[in-house]
Amino acid sequence: MTALPIRVPVRIIGIDPGLRRTGWGVIESEGNRLVYVACGSVEPPDDLPLASRLLAIHEGLAAVLSDHKPVEAAVEQTFVNKDGVATLKLGQARGVAMLAPAMFGISVAEYAPNQVKKTVVGAGHADKQQIAMMLKILLPKAEPPSADAADALAVAITHAHHRQSTALRLKVVGI
Repeated sequence: MTALPIRVPVRIIGIDPGLRRTGWGVIESEGNRLVYVACGSVEPPDDLPLASRLLAIHEGLAAVLSDHKPVEAAVEQTFVNKDGVATLKLGQARGVAMLAPAMFGISVAEYAPNQVKKTVVGAGHADKQQIAMMLKILLPKAEPPSADAADALAVAITHAHHRQSTALRLKVVGI
């Protein structure tokens, strides 16, 4: 009789939604060990109508999900700003970012921007440079092409660190 491994690698995609650039980052988590897999962003042309941009984001994320086959997903929650129209449009991009993995049967967790920063940097009000510096330490092989891709990797790292407590909360709630 063979024993099952105590730690099984879990492939996680982090998504930083946006209408101009939706960042994505894929990592593998095995216990406390994190391994960089890939990252990038989906960038629909600015001149497309909103519905076409949302479709382009969906198709781009669907291709990433198909190529990298993550088993868990995490999406950054919307940062609410003073411009209500911009917040609503960002919410639509976020909806697409949550829909794409759900259509692949992948569970989706959500994390607030401050929680992502606190998990990766140790401070809830860290700036993008601090996140980039910590990514070099946590994922030395990662070279994100944009701040959105770096943020998506940070979301994936956050999920890797909090996934057990998230699963427990969902179990307690009965989902």
